[in-house]
Amino acid sequence: MKRFCINKKVWLTAAAAVLAAGLTLPGAMAYFTTYASAGGGAALSLGHSTEIEENFENWTKDIVITNTGNVDCYVRVKVLAGSQFTIDFSGDGWSDGEDGYWYYANSIAPDEATGSLLAAITLPEDFMEDFNVAVVQECTPVQYDADGNPYPDWDLAINEGGIS
Repeated sequence: MKRFCINKKVWLTAAAAVLAAGLTLPGAMAYFTTYASAGGGAALSLGHSTEIEENFENWTKDIVITNTGNVDCYVRVKVLAGSQFTIDFSGDGWSDGEDGYWYYANSIAPDEATGSLLAAITLPEDFMEDFNVAVVQECTPVQYDADGNPYPDWDLAINEGGIS
């Protein structure tokens, strides 16, 4: 009889442990198996965008910017190369901004392009290494002052409320 009571206590304790584990197991499994994923994205269009076209011939880059957006915009270009190179610029409608950028004087309408900005590269004597010349272009939508005159604002920023 004593043996039966001990076995009964062991079996009841084991059954209680299994029952307790069974009750907590779904919560524990949920903790270890639950996951969340995020995906996708959204295209953000502010109405202004441009494409750059570069042609290289006779150590001169011919740079043309096309307005691919749906609003008029102004553009500027910076050409980056090593300090050992001399770059001479020319092009109708382009002017040196004295800040490293070359600015196109007029705004460009959608589907129109700037005139060519020519960047002639002069190599040092006996220069035989590979090198890169990078062209960076930026655009900004046309802004209007109180009198309705167009101007570029190169300090525009995108905030939660829009462009400012």
